Amino acid sequence: MNTKRYYPAALALYITFIIHGIGVSILAQYKDELAELWGAATLPNGALDVSIVFTVIAALGLGRLITLPISGPVSDKFGRRVSSLIGVGLYVLFFVGIIFAPNFYVAFVFALLGGAANSFLDTGVIPSLMEIFGKKGSIANMFTKFSISIGQFALPFMIGFVAASQMSFQTVFYFVAILLAIEGVLLAFVPLPPNSSTQKTDKNQKKEKMKFTATSVVIILIAFTCTSTFQLWLNANQELGTLHGMENPSTIQSYYAIGSIVAVLLTAVFINKKWLKPVQVLILYPAISAVMLLIIYFIETPAILLIGGFILGFAAAGGVLQLVTSTANELFPKHKGKITSIVMISSSLANYIILSAAGVITRVGGVDGPKYVLLFNFAITAIGVLLAIYVNKRYKKENEGMVEAA
Repeated sequence: MNTKRYYPAALALYITFIIHGIGVSILAQYKDELAELWGAATLPNGALDVSIVFTVIAALGLGRLITLPISGPVSDKFGRRVSSLIGVGLYVLFFVGIIFAPNFYVAFVFALLGGAANSFLDTGVIPSLMEIFGKKGSIANMFTKFSISIGQFALPFMIGFVAASQMSFQTVFYFVAILLAIEGVLLAFVPLPPNSSTQKTDKNQKKEKMKFTATSVVIILIAFTCTSTFQLWLNANQELGTLHGMENPSTIQSYYAIGSIVAVLLTAVFINKKWLKPVQVLILYPAISAVMLLIIYFIETPAILLIGGFILGFAAAGGVLQLVTSTANELFPKHKGKITSIVMISSSLANYIILSAAGVITRVGGVDGPKYVLLFNFAITAIGVLLAIYVNKRYKKENEGMVEAA
């Protein structure tokens, strides 16, 4: 197959994930504006109750969770293009609907659509890239994270430009929605490779059942904890910046994005050179995150927040979830699609449950709410480290046993 003819499609697909990076971050950057837009209550200290924004952000995870069991079959049956276009269309509705929502309840519904968009893009874009690049598909998949990080890095600059130009914060939402609409037109016409799911498979393979062990269950749980780490930081760092006296807290996001970009590149080298095994990364990176969260808690300075933004971008959002998925796939080589869905469902549960809990902590904690969220994040991350240590001890022996049995 001549893959070069599909490179324009690959570029368009990566751009959708750049915009996706903006989509998963933008609500956290405009908490006060959105809280006011949706009629949030005023706290005793005069600040707006932004806990409702946390709840709307959590709805992104819920929407993704609801549609993950649907989006995969749609992609396999109707094609990657259909799944990707559904994702783009839903994302356009999300970006426009959020800024027109008159209250929290309507915003919650549009956030559900944004989560559904994420689900359909995952099942459309990622398989397409793996089919385009063939043997290098795993590397292509890693660079979807790279694309997300680019979007997260660019967002603060967009916010700064809009603010300096004295334009409404809604301008960013309009711009991204228009860019996505153009992307949708491109994806409707660029050539894509044949859908690999239509190829014949061994009938006996389908009859084999997935046998879950303690190790495989723990790996799925790590998807929950590692997602919790970067989602809690991503959605609470702005309030910490304000609490610690930063003039422009959005710069934390830039350092976070740079850290995740560097991590994707370096981690790929570490694993390719066999300097680190994926299961070792699952211990090392969360451990670094846990230590950094404690440092941020005890040292309340803007400089530490910027350093922490980079370190947490590297250690929490630099491809750990992708490595969890790869490790799970090694345990279920004949059920890769199913186990990937299960891992992503665990990740989506974290988006909803953990961020909903963060909303409650923020509301109850008042002015010091962000610090309590920080401690909550440390606790979840520390649990993830303990789970990864267990996996590292059991994984090699159990995996070898499964290979021999196969």
